[in-house]
Amino acid sequence: MPLLTVAAHYDGSHVLLDEVVQLRPNTRLIVTVLEDSDRERDEFLEMASRALGIACADDEVEYSEADLLR
Repeated sequence: MPLLTVAAHYDGSHVLLDEVVQLRPNTRLIVTVLEDSDRERDEFLEMASRALGIACADDEVEYSEADLLR
């Protein structure tokens, strides 16, 4: 089986996969426990939002079809 990443969560008793995956009995797994905080994700989204704001600013140059290389 190729390497596969599957989202999962812990319900307080068991680790449950969030997607349907066909696994054979005794399939070896690696479990990575993620930080409970979304701080890093929030920081990334804030940075991406700022970059998009700069890229799509009101003074952004509008290109026409004539500006395209053929």
